[in-house]
Amino acid sequence: MKFVYRIGMAVLCLTLTLNVLSASKNEKSYTDALWDPIHFKPAIDNATDDQCLACHQEILDRRVHKHSPAGVPASETLAWYQTLDTYQGEQETFHRRHLVTPFSSQLMKLKCNTCHQGNDPREETANSSATGNPDLTQRKHVDPEICLMCHGQFPSQIMGVPGPWLDNAKVFGDSCMTCHAAIRTTRHQVNFLNAEVIEKVGQQNSDVCFGCHGGRAWYRISYPYPRHSWPGAAEQVPDWAKDRPTESDERFRTSQK
Repeated sequence: MKFVYRIGMAVLCLTLTLNVLSASKNEKSYTDALWDPIHFKPAIDNATDDQCLACHQEILDRRVHKHSPAGVPASETLAWYQTLDTYQGEQETFHRRHLVTPFSSQLMKLKCNTCHQGNDPREETANSSATGNPDLTQRKHVDPEICLMCHGQFPSQIMGVPGPWLDNAKVFGDSCMTCHAAIRTTRHQVNFLNAEVIEKVGQQNSDVCFGCHGGRAWYRISYPYPRHSWPGAAEQVPDWAKDRPTESDERFRTSQK
């Protein structure tokens, strides 16, 4: 019994020592990190990228595999996003394409919490969307509407365009500014876009506009953008826009309107 007692005390002392050493290094267990206040409101709204990347740096360190599962070199194939004229360079991972590539850094000011609004473990489900509880959230609390803002369809039906932009661009001089130099000129005034640069490069190349307005569509619908007022706008609101908000979501607003 004394031997067992001594072994037990030795294990206990070792455990306490390891806990003290871990605490001295400010290391958190997985459980502690999971329930850190930064993953919940209101802390997530003010979280910095540095705070997020302190634990999630792998999203930027991870790179595209050099070969596909079938053995095809990545250098000899084109990913879907590489088929767009505005994309330059080799294939990149999802997060890097949104955060650190030259094109994204030029046009966007995305932050981690632009898309990720926390991750409450109490609302997670391990089942698929087909069998799981529809009231539970999957995929780290990314609201699909955030993605839809830049990955929706081109809404030709409400824009006075006969059909898809690629089929009708020449009719408009291959320029979005043919119409939008005077129509809906209050645009891109959200804190995750570089509005001034977008306007400048959009005038030079309509593919820059099309890239986020149908060119990279993941969804079968378009995003119902808020109908901000603009100088010279008609007082009468078309039927399709009557239920739309006149301001962007509060957390995306800038001081400039």
